[in-house]
Amino acid sequence: ILYCTFVYGNFVDNLRLYVRGGSGGMGLPRLGGQGGKGGDVWVVATKNMTLKRIKDKYPQKRFIGEAGANSSVRALKGEKGKDMEILAPIGITVTTDDGKIVGDMNTEGDRLMVVKGGPGGTFHSAFEPSKGQTKHIRLDLKLIADLGLVGFPNAGKSSLLTAMSNATPQIANYSFTTLKPEIGKVMYEDYKQISVADLPGLIEGAHINKGMGHKFLKHVERTKQLLFVVDVCGFQLASKTPFRSPFEAVLLLTKELELYKEELVSKPALLVVNKMDLPDAEDKLAELKEQLQNPDEFSHLLPDDMIPKSCITFRHIVPVSASTGFGVDRLKRCIRESLDEDSTMATKAIHQDRLQALRCHSHQHL
Repeated sequence: ILYCTFVYGNFVDNLRLYVRGGSGGMGLPRLGGQGGKGGDVWVVATKNMTLKRIKDKYPQKRFIGEAGANSSVRALKGEKGKDMEILAPIGITVTTDDGKIVGDMNTEGDRLMVVKGGPGGTFHSAFEPSKGQTKHIRLDLKLIADLGLVGFPNAGKSSLLTAMSNATPQIANYSFTTLKPEIGKVMYEDYKQISVADLPGLIEGAHINKGMGHKFLKHVERTKQLLFVVDVCGFQLASKTPFRSPFEAVLLLTKELELYKEELVSKPALLVVNKMDLPDAEDKLAELKEQLQNPDEFSHLLPDDMIPKSCITFRHIVPVSASTGFGVDRLKRCIRESLDEDSTMATKAIHQDRLQALRCHSHQHL
């Protein structure tokens, strides 16, 4: 079994930010002048934005409204401080640190005020201004499922989803998207449920936006982990397109993800090799495993522009037959193990984050 060395790699699906409204401006006692109000902080849903971009652009993750102007003889009413806008991806939920939902950003241009600026000094406050509100907020990419199935149309994804699910998979309807993925629920003996989404089929060249491809790739971001599904015997989409071995299918799927958004390739992934009931399946599986262990030796089988920059290291490679049920239970165990491993890591990371914040806080007060 190959394990990933990185858990989250470059892919960011939630961010914790410090937000503070601007302080109000000073009032002017002798002329009864009023200080300007501090700027507010807003989250604004913006096209083509990712949480990773916010993190890279603002490594400190601090967003502060501008202070209001002091009242002066020239301008008795101080000017309001500029608002601070956090440009965030569409389809996120904004929550407080303890998980209370502040708002959802479902469509481009949605705006949400997260903290208010402080009022300026007036006669009623003895001309003393107030500070703006401060808090920590979280931006969470809305997940549609724990796992996303990634595979070409004939890989048997929907029959696999049915074989794994406890009930008939349901078509899901989400307000932030037009694509309707099919979601299956996998139930475990301890009653834990894991959701698996079969996103409409990916085709070669999807990143160039052929039909549904681009929308599909957008959904891959909204799952915690990826489940690649390939046909052990390879596939040919149409008589005009070349035959692809399962190894080539893995490389092509990886390439599609990479071309759409490079960080996607660093999501934790498992590989399901389906249709193990077909003749010669065992030999083909052995060949695929060997190729995956030494991808550089075999990637010359594809033209250069189809070879991904980095190959995915799968946490588990699981042979199954969706039609006979072979391997399905083992697959469920591997999925559970992989997700549990990540949630332990994520909890540790949150604790680290909080400890770090406490340390910084105590240093500031020393």
